[in-house]
Amino acid sequence: MNDFQATETSLEQGNRYLGEEKISRLMLKFSVPCVLSLVVSALYNIIDQIFIGNSELGTLGNGATGVVFPLFVIAQAFAWWFGDGCAAYLNICQGEKSSQNAHRAIGTGIVLTLAASLVLIAVFFPLKYPLLTLFGARENNMELAVQYCDIILAFFPVMMLMNMLSSVVRADGSPGWAMASMLAGAAVNIVLDAVFILVLKWGMAGAAWATVIGQITSLAVSVFYLWRKTKTFKLGLKSFVPDFKEFSGAAKLGISSFITQATIVIVATVGNNALAQYGEQSVYGAYSPIAIMGVENKVYALVINLVVGICLGCQPIISYNVGAKNTKRVKKLYLSILLCTLIIGVVATLVFEIFPTQVAGLFGEPSGEGVDPVTYWQFAEKTFRIYLMLVIFTLFVKMTSIFFMAAGKPVFATVVSLIRDLICLIPLICVLPIYLGVEGVLWAAPVADGVSAVVTVILTVIWFKSLDK
Repeated sequence: MNDFQATETSLEQGNRYLGEEKISRLMLKFSVPCVLSLVVSALYNIIDQIFIGNSELGTLGNGATGVVFPLFVIAQAFAWWFGDGCAAYLNICQGEKSSQNAHRAIGTGIVLTLAASLVLIAVFFPLKYPLLTLFGARENNMELAVQYCDIILAFFPVMMLMNMLSSVVRADGSPGWAMASMLAGAAVNIVLDAVFILVLKWGMAGAAWATVIGQITSLAVSVFYLWRKTKTFKLGLKSFVPDFKEFSGAAKLGISSFITQATIVIVATVGNNALAQYGEQSVYGAYSPIAIMGVENKVYALVINLVVGICLGCQPIISYNVGAKNTKRVKKLYLSILLCTLIIGVVATLVFEIFPTQVAGLFGEPSGEGVDPVTYWQFAEKTFRIYLMLVIFTLFVKMTSIFFMAAGKPVFATVVSLIRDLICLIPLICVLPIYLGVEGVLWAAPVADGVSAVVTVILTVIWFKSLDK
C-alpha cells in the first residue's frame, strides 16, 4: 500500500462519522473551536483599536486604523478565497472518497497565497497615500495611518498564510489546532499592545508591531501542524508544483469568500468618503463619523465572526454529507445553523439598541482636533441603533452564503454574497445622503439588509426543492 492509499484508508475511517454521528455533537466539536478562532481573529483589530483609543492617540488614532482596514480586508479576501476553497474542496472529496489529489490543490493554494501577498505589497506600498486618501484618511490622521500601514503591509505574507492555513487545518478535522493557533497569536498581541503602546509609547507603530508578531505566532502553530499532524492529506515537494487543473475546483468553491471580503472594501471606501463629505456639512464634523464607523466595523466583524465561525466549523460536515448525498442531514444542518444564527442576531440587536454608547465607549473617549465630544456620542448612538438595526438579517444572509459554498453551490453563494453589499448597500449609500445628509449612510444598511434577506429566502427555497429532486 503506497502513502496515498494509506492516507485514503485513514480518511475513510476517520471521517465516516461526519455522515453518521449526531449533528448536535458534530456541531459542538467542530464549531466551538472555529468560533473561538474567528472571534480571536477579529480581536486582532479590536484590541489594537481599544488600546489606541485609550491612549494619547485617541479618536484620530482610531480613525487611522479604520482607513487602513480596507487594505487588510483586500489581503484577507485572497487568503480566504484560497483557504476556504481548498477546505471545501477537501471535504467534498472526502464525502466522495476521492481525495487522493487534494494535496495538490492545497499546495497550489499555498503558493498562490504567497504570490498574491507579494503582488499586493508591490502595488500598495507606492500607492499608499492615494489609497489611504481614497479610504477616507484626512490631513489630521494621514501620518498616523501611514505609520500603521507600513508595518502591516510588510508582513502581508504572514497574515495571508495564517488565514489561509487556518481554514485548511479546520477542514482536516482539527478545529482545535486552528483555535490554538489564533489564541496563541491573540495572547501575544494583547500583551505586546500593552507594552508597546502604554509602556514604551510607540504609538501606531507599537500597535502594528504587536499585531504582526501575534500573526507570526499563529502562523508558526499552523505550519507545525502541516509538518507533523495532518490527518487526511500529506504535503510533499510535488504538492507545491502548481496544478491549476486540480485547484480550479477549490477556486470555484472559494470565490464567494473573496467576493464577500472584496465588497467590504468597496462599502468601506464609499461609506468613509460619504461620511467625510456629508459629515463636514453637519454638526458632527468629518472625523467623528469616520472614527465611529471604524469602531462599528470592528464590533460588527466580531458578531459576524460568531456566525461565520459556526458555518465554517460545520463546513466539513456539510461538504462531506453533500458529497455522500445525505440530503436529510444536509437539510437538518441548515436548520440547526439557522437557529444558532437567529439567537446570535437577537442578542446582538438587543445589545446595540439598548447599550450603543457603552459599546462605543470601550474604544476610548473622544479626543483630538476637530472632534466634539457631545456630537461624537450622539453619532455613536445613532450609528449602532440605525446601521445595525437589522443585523439579524445580515447574519442570515452571511450564514446562507457560506452554507451554499460548503454545499458546492458557488453560483448561489456568489449571488447571496453580492446582493446585500454590492447591489443594495453601495447604491443606497450614494443616494440616501443626498436627501438625509450624513445619517443617510446609516439608514442604507437596514434597507439593504431587508432586501437581501428576501432574496436569500427565495434562493434557499429553490435550493431545498432541488435537493428533494
